[in-house]
Amino acid sequence: MLLFYLLIFVLGMIIGSFLNVVIFRLKTNETIFRKRSHCNFCQKKLNWYELIPLMSFIIQLGRCRGCKKKISWQYPLVELFTGVIFLLIFIFFGQVWRFPYTVYVCFLFLIFCFLIIIFVYDLKHYLVAEKIIYPAIILAFLFNIFIWIFTNNFQIFVSSIIAGLLAGGFFLILVLISKEKWMGKGDILIGVLMGLILGMPMTIVGLILAFLIGAIVSLVLMALKKKKMKSEIPFGPFLVLGTAISIFWGNVLLNWYLNLL
Repeated sequence: MLLFYLLIFVLGMIIGSFLNVVIFRLKTNETIFRKRSHCNFCQKKLNWYELIPLMSFIIQLGRCRGCKKKISWQYPLVELFTGVIFLLIFIFFGQVWRFPYTVYVCFLFLIFCFLIIIFVYDLKHYLVAEKIIYPAIILAFLFNIFIWIFTNNFQIFVSSIIAGLLAGGFFLILVLISKEKWMGKGDILIGVLMGLILGMPMTIVGLILAFLIGAIVSLVLMALKKKKMKSEIPFGPFLVLGTAISIFWGNVLLNWYLNLL
């Protein structure tokens, strides 16, 4: 079993390496599949041994073998955390190998790929990539239809639709009131995606976590004088974090809170 866990982790890191390519080329509009990986500085085409997830970064001491420029820490971190997330998905949800549970695990693998791209891209560019968010919403919507058909549970489908509309509508109101000073249009789309993934009441848990984590991070950055009160901070990454935590530990947190009442 430990060997299988290791294989899942390595698979996650390999996928994370590909996600790094997607994140970078979304901004440059380069083709994702038909162009070999290259150094962003000297354009040197990378050999296979320079593309080993995490290990190549460590062996090369975080620098390009050609021009010796520093490689962004984004690359090993995305690879590492994608591996960790894939491992968590398997540990939490991959122990039952029968239909339709295996479909849910595959869905989580895919949707987290979208979430990781959304997280990093918004953190880097203060922008939600529409080329990623719309396919993610369609995937989540189709998955909920699948669950409805194969479990004959219409309530789950309705719950996800209501959650998506409520979360997206909530951010739409904030955008309209603040004229995009508090939130951006991309946050509306992430809210819809969040609702479709989590349903009710877990979407509420995810939103509370997002605002709580956002407030803590903002206070820390201001205390360190990295940001000011009026500085712009992308909220998309916090929504992604709230969604991820809710998927793995949302029920535990909700039960803990209800027991306090």
